[in-house]
Amino acid sequence: MKRKILVTGASGLIGSALVPMLMGQGHSVARLVRPKSKGVNGPESLLKTIRWDPAKGFEDPSVIDGTDAVVHLAGESIAGLWTKGKRRRIRESRVVGTRTLAETLARLPRPPRVLVCASAVGFYGDRGSEVLQETSPPGTGFFPDVCQEWEAAALPAHEAGIRVVWTRHAIVLSRKGGALASMLGPFRAGMGGKLGNGEQYFPWVSLDDVVGTIDLALVDEKLTGPINVAAPQEVTNAQFVRTLGNVLKRPTPFHIPGGILKLLPGGMGREALLASVRVAPARLQQMGYEFKFPELENTIRFEIGRLKTSGKRVRPY
Repeated sequence: MKRKILVTGASGLIGSALVPMLMGQGHSVARLVRPKSKGVNGPESLLKTIRWDPAKGFEDPSVIDGTDAVVHLAGESIAGLWTKGKRRRIRESRVVGTRTLAETLARLPRPPRVLVCASAVGFYGDRGSEVLQETSPPGTGFFPDVCQEWEAAALPAHEAGIRVVWTRHAIVLSRKGGALASMLGPFRAGMGGKLGNGEQYFPWVSLDDVVGTIDLALVDEKLTGPINVAAPQEVTNAQFVRTLGNVLKRPTPFHIPGGILKLLPGGMGREALLASVRVAPARLQQMGYEFKFPELENTIRFEIGRLKTSGKRVRPY
């Protein structure tokens, strides 16, 4: 069934992979952008653009009335030093924008059937070796608090009868952006290494499986609530570093002591770099979702263009 789908964050790492897939399926896709957003290139430039203010909403909400589904991906990147201003932007871009969108959708005469709202495995906080499923309670700290507020901000849509799915993303691996892209330069230069003792669990997922999960959330009407979007293969930071070094055929001799990382402002080192989050994709596995990239080494090889299938480099989307 072809649908009208609204996407926020359409030009981001996930959105720029999701939009072409949705368009390829024949859906009508529109992107929701802030008033001062610049134009984009690629498939997103072909989309209908609807402008809104995440703090104030829409001048005319009727422009999104009759939308079948909404995918909400927009939010300030957590990369960069967590200064006071950065922490404020991280929180407000997620909580305020999500609440404004959810309240607007709830008031529409013809609301969408589903809202897929991004979240993060940072919801669970630093939990050591505890296996974390969707039923696990939230952690404590700045980012777990943000994630709880972020998800709660979508409740007006749920209370209005809209099916809401929270996709709790692990660290998304892609050569086009995010953590892996930022690591490739230093690791290729032989300057890679573990963070702290390297024993903290490092939750990861391929970009293709993030897109696949969002697609599943859009079409499966029985699916509601949180989903852990993380690969089934669990690795620690040290194992991730070793795997990336092996794929690139580079040594990984460097080590940044945890004590130094804890000095980073705003708790960034403790929560973003040293936290151990052992996430299990329990609901996806229960539903029989087949991961396109369940193993870390193949994911990295594929993303840097060294994994070949039948002699050809391919992408699922």
